[in-house]
Amino acid sequence: MTPQSGPGQSGPGQSGPGPGSPGAPRPEPTIDPRVEPVVEDIDEAELLDPGVEAPNSTVVDDLDDLLFAARRERDEYLDLSRRVQADFENYKKRTQRQQTDNLERAAEDLVTKVLPVLDAFDLARAHLGDGDGDDLSPEGKALMAGSTLLADTLAREGLERIGVAGEPFDPTTHEAVDHAPAAAVAEGDEAAPPGPVIDEVLRAGYRWKGRVIRPAMVRVRG
Repeated sequence: MTPQSGPGQSGPGQSGPGPGSPGAPRPEPTIDPRVEPVVEDIDEAELLDPGVEAPNSTVVDDLDDLLFAARRERDEYLDLSRRVQADFENYKKRTQRQQTDNLERAAEDLVTKVLPVLDAFDLARAHLGDGDGDDLSPEGKALMAGSTLLADTLAREGLERIGVAGEPFDPTTHEAVDHAPAAAVAEGDEAAPPGPVIDEVLRAGYRWKGRVIRPAMVRVRG
């Protein structure tokens, strides 16, 4: 008897699974050496065309915009800093000038209040007589020394006495409160100044740092 083929066994004339069977190996693609591969051509003109933006051109433009904005803000802040510094310098100079003016005004007010004291010393000198006579009492000598010390101290600070008998009358620095008849002038006397002159100083005037703070009260002759 001839043995029958069982399941899974190849019968006569069967060498293996066919091309369509699940276990059959897939055939590899065959490349024809006569066919050349197709390569997509790249147009070099497009790469060199300035109108065609490169992928990173947008980033460069954004960086340029940011840099321009940063420089503009820097310039604005520098200008603001310069203006603030200039304003501060002007404020400092103005403040210093105001402080100087206030100090000078305060000193002038103080000196003006001291003028009656100088007038009292002048009256004491007129009563005791000028000079350092030996006939003065110790109190008189102390009074004369105190008057001289005060006058010299104020003079060093800028106080100047106005009004001397015999000098020409100046209405800007002298105040005429009396008039004396003109004295006869000898012919050919060129020493006599023309115009009215001060005959006597009734109360001394003073100039503080170049500015008249009290005109001299005088009697005018001529």
